[in-house]
Amino acid sequence: MPGLMLLDTPSLYFRAYYGVPESMTAPDGMPVNAVRGLIDMIATLVRAHSPDELVACMDADWRPAFRVAAIPSYKAHRVATGHEEEVPDTLAPQVPVIEHVLDALGIARVGVPGYEADDVIGTYTARAGGQVEIVTGDRDLFQLVNDDQPCRVLYTIKGIRNLQAIDETQVTAKYGIPGRAYADFATLRGDPSDGLPGVPGVGDKTAAALITRFGSLAAMLKALDDGVTDGFPAGSRLKLTKARDYLAVAPAVVKVAHDAPLPGVAVAVPVAPRDPEALVALADRYGIDGPLNRLLAVLAP
Repeated sequence: MPGLMLLDTPSLYFRAYYGVPESMTAPDGMPVNAVRGLIDMIATLVRAHSPDELVACMDADWRPAFRVAAIPSYKAHRVATGHEEEVPDTLAPQVPVIEHVLDALGIARVGVPGYEADDVIGTYTARAGGQVEIVTGDRDLFQLVNDDQPCRVLYTIKGIRNLQAIDETQVTAKYGIPGRAYADFATLRGDPSDGLPGVPGVGDKTAAALITRFGSLAAMLKALDDGVTDGFPAGSRLKLTKARDYLAVAPAVVKVAHDAPLPGVAVAVPVAPRDPEALVALADRYGIDGPLNRLLAVLAP
């Protein structure tokens, strides 16, 4: 399925960090397990899917102000100090290395001030003129699947060799909702991992029943405000009424942006390194010759 491949880079390097032993170190003893793991992930993805375009999407702001203003609890439990995300001590130094490696390779690395990687992915998807594949371990991005485009998610179940292709049929089969309704479903159900409370007392089954019955969160809220009683599972109408303030602001938090101001960068898959000298220096300093050579072999025409 050649086309545009979008990497949820933070999701992938966290997965690489926990999936590759910390015993993988640079010559100076610095752990480089996330660096090596991510490079090998990209090589595997390019080999298996042959994308024409590739973007490593980044968190320029992991907890955007517009989301926190709407729901102050958004990711609050993951704050280390100030505005900094809690990141393992041995992972934090690897992130700049990952960025330098991507830049030297010539793989587009895009983050937008004030937005998360999810928003960068959402905007590229909205602007794409053809097929899109999103690689992530974050279910939030299921909201972007669209069989008409087509756009699907390659969901990292375990490692990168065991990917589950998520399209609208898969979303419907897994959650019992219309394929494009995942954001509305997640808004009702909530997501403790992101500090999103959801509607108290409304779990997966009730959320799915509501979205299936009304088609969308907006249609459900209109029915609620219009005094409609039919179609609401027992007891759910009162719960929704009590959570009306939350439901007024939550969609702007849960839905990824489609209008982030993307920079004008080349996104074609590189066939040779952009900066060979810098790449050699990085390979020598961090002892990552093996994974880089594997990736370069895949990129070569």
